[in-house]
Amino acid sequence: MTHRTTTSPVTARIVWDWNGTVRDDVDDHVAALNATLPALGGKPVSVDTYRSQHRVPIRSFYDHLLGRTISDQEWESNDAAFLAVLDQRPVRLTAGARSWMMTLRARGIGQSLLSLAPHERLLREVHQVGIAGLLDRVDGRVGPSATSKAPALTAHLAALGPNVDPATVVVIGDSADDAVAARAVGAVPVLYSGGLHSAERLAGAGVPVVSTLDEAVHAGLAAVAERQGVRPWR
Repeated sequence: MTHRTTTSPVTARIVWDWNGTVRDDVDDHVAALNATLPALGGKPVSVDTYRSQHRVPIRSFYDHLLGRTISDQEWESNDAAFLAVLDQRPVRLTAGARSWMMTLRARGIGQSLLSLAPHERLLREVHQVGIAGLLDRVDGRVGPSATSKAPALTAHLAALGPNVDPATVVVIGDSADDAVAARAVGAVPVLYSGGLHSAERLAGAGVPVVSTLDEAVHAGLAAVAERQGVRPWR
């Protein structure tokens, strides 16, 4: 059967991830990890090791690297030290993030940001780099560390309003969990390989993996356009 493609514009919305996707901070996370591992008896790791072994919640990442389960007291003091190191690092955006957000907003494509980072911290960082006004909503984690983004994405889309159809949503992130969450709600996942997880790890997710945010936007909107039977967005 031949599918006809109309000239109607694609109806879409993008949900961005923060750490490792919009925020260019893999080096910051490695620095914070290496600053805190010695106090727990661990050794510094390379960027490649971090990206090939990183997992959430971050506490389980420490357990994995140390080969033991850290205590609650160790975790509380270590988490505070980790965040203190991150606070010393300037917030940098990934190449193309700001320009793409401006372009998408100008073309009427809604955008929001969802992260498992602490909510108040996320808001502060988003405002620091001046992109809050380009986003319809910003949601971070409230409460203890989560093991999956799927429940948060469900709540995030619901908060955006009843007119948001998950089938029109593109989720752009840098972890396999972003893909799992997107699939759970029926959204389109696209993974960016320049973040906290290596391209090799992302390949196993079975979704498009790209090396730039430019490619991520185009791949995601093209997939939504195909679902709608309209001309791909350019």
